[in-house]
Amino acid sequence: MGHKLRTYGLWILLALSTGMQAYTLSDRAFISLVTCAPGQELYARYGHTAIRVCDPEYPFDILFNYGIFSFNTDHFYWKFVKGETWYSLGTSSAKWFFEDYEEEQRPVYEQMLNLTPAQRENVWQALCENDKPENREYLYNFVFDNCATRPYELIKSAIGDSIVSDYIGYKGQTYRRFIRHYTGALSWENAGINLLFGPKADRVMSNEQRLFLPEELMYYLQQAHTPDGTPLVNRSHIAPFAVSPTPWYASWPLGLVLYFLLVLTMSLYDRKRQRWSWWVELVAAVPYGLLLVIVTFLTFFSCHPLVGFGWRLLIIPLTHLCARIVYIVR
Repeated sequence: MGHKLRTYGLWILLALSTGMQAYTLSDRAFISLVTCAPGQELYARYGHTAIRVCDPEYPFDILFNYGIFSFNTDHFYWKFVKGETWYSLGTSSAKWFFEDYEEEQRPVYEQMLNLTPAQRENVWQALCENDKPENREYLYNFVFDNCATRPYELIKSAIGDSIVSDYIGYKGQTYRRFIRHYTGALSWENAGINLLFGPKADRVMSNEQRLFLPEELMYYLQQAHTPDGTPLVNRSHIAPFAVSPTPWYASWPLGLVLYFLLVLTMSLYDRKRQRWSWWVELVAAVPYGLLLVIVTFLTFFSCHPLVGFGWRLLIIPLTHLCARIVYIVR
């Protein structure tokens, strides 16, 4: 759930000489949760979350975005594999933010939060504090600390009360099933994630644990209220995420069938000519060996919380074994 939109220093947007915390929000100000629909890239498949602060009195209209990262970071992919990816809080004009998503043809939904003046100010000051250079960066974690969990925790802290929600949604689901919904059950990306994820990914999530996904957070807040019954959202424009299905010709089951047919054909051909095609074994052994190395590394040396050894890793050698049995029997 990363984000690569252009960002602009908030100190420039609000006049560098005064600093953000010199501003106290007026009575006309409002704060809203902004939720962005999924994109095509894998990191964008789950949508995105940001916080909008608008005060017509000054005026300013700013988006706070906890999903900023850069591929240009030294050893980015190595750090990502190890779970040591640093994200940061970025700010931009709301107008520019919405225009960028419109160019990508990704719908943006908004929920205006029903906050008291004191609660609005708490959220504003917390965002200003987070936007200080020494506070912007944080160690990103896909399920426990990301662009959706940070806004939620900030809002909950600023309100000062516990948040109660009547949203049930997919209650009782596991991390694995939730993630599969957005990557597509038949996609190669989902197949890879399933192979890398271990038993921890099959734990049933609590209500708040589901909020690492922007769509879940959006619906959770839509039906949320404080303990005294005050709704947390007073105006909104939301809709379900449109998740693109995986084309049949790009699905992993088809790839597995084609692989099985290749091994089967070569087994029969080897039987006929009384020779062994060593490269067929190599085609199966190399990818499986690499997967074992990656999973072993992630399990013992990575900060990723859901990876580990699981029975799904046996799919590749079992598929190969079934095909090669034909050679033995025939």
